[in-house]
Amino acid sequence: MRLRTISLRDFRSYPELDLEFPDGLTCVIGENGIGKTNLLEAIGYLIHLKSFRAADNAAMVALGSDRAIVRGEGASKGRELLIEAEVPRSGRARVQVNRQRLQRAADLAAAARISVFAPDDLATIKGSPGLRRDFLDDSVVALWPRQDDTRRTLVQVLRQRNALLRQRGGRLDADGAMMLDIWDERLAAAGEAMGNARLSLVQDLAPYVNAAYRQLSRRDDRVSLQYQPVWFADGLEAALQNTRKEDLRRGASLVGPHRDDVVVMLNGAPSRTHASQGEQRTMALALRLGVHLLLTERHGEPPLLLLDDVFSELDRFRTAALFEALPVGQALLTTAVALPVGADPAMVLEATPGTVTTVRE
Repeated sequence: MRLRTISLRDFRSYPELDLEFPDGLTCVIGENGIGKTNLLEAIGYLIHLKSFRAADNAAMVALGSDRAIVRGEGASKGRELLIEAEVPRSGRARVQVNRQRLQRAADLAAAARISVFAPDDLATIKGSPGLRRDFLDDSVVALWPRQDDTRRTLVQVLRQRNALLRQRGGRLDADGAMMLDIWDERLAAAGEAMGNARLSLVQDLAPYVNAAYRQLSRRDDRVSLQYQPVWFADGLEAALQNTRKEDLRRGASLVGPHRDDVVVMLNGAPSRTHASQGEQRTMALALRLGVHLLLTERHGEPPLLLLDDVFSELDRFRTAALFEALPVGQALLTTAVALPVGADPAMVLEATPGTVTTVRE
């Protein structure tokens, strides 16, 4: 995707902002807390229709206003795009693409792609399995947008099955067993579809992550991704039958893709427990770059790349390596520290309270 302009009205710290972006790399510099991330958040919102900071609508609307406006013009795969979002403090946002009302977020994701790296991505390596599942599923949907339906179905079926388990209070009569059989069948269908999509992603993604990590670390390290759910061997429906008694006792579904994990390995050891802070941050960045490169190959066009506070906790060698490793395409990068020696972005912007100005172009 190529983004030409962005216009903001009452979005977080920006009462009014209009910017044009060149091809290549744009660096946004400025002190911490000045609004650099707000700009990337607005751009990310245009495509994902959600904040990569996990913020609700109210947080994105400037104080004293009842709504924010985000408008962007660009192109993707030769198609001109005008995306306009009206974000109220509460309720659903109104989004138009080329003056037509958008019905589903997945339709926009299929038309325009974007990759985002943020400081919180470190939790993908260090945090709970749920964060890694979200990373996998977000990447699956970016690669195959139709899998968004599978993801939604899985969430809905799990909710219904768990509600039935709680209602039964640990006991199961004939009617309850029949209903549970139905939900087991539906959960198995959706769960195996999502599990197989995750496995395909992991297999395709691993070489890209390995290459990105080596380029960033400048070492001959070995990275691998392991996704081996316990229910794969005999199928999810059989696994659900085996855990049914315990599911009833606890009132929850204890096996399935909602309980899986992907293990990110560095030189044969789990990164979560054996890698240093710098290695973990490099790994988190390598994961994002790996998905970015895979999307570029599969769809024939690089996504717009957003890198927020990317130099945090990277030494000068890895900072320089990151600049060398930036993929072809348009990218926006924020930093509160000086750019490395030799960096030559297409444009440098400076964020100050309430606005962004051009330093060099």
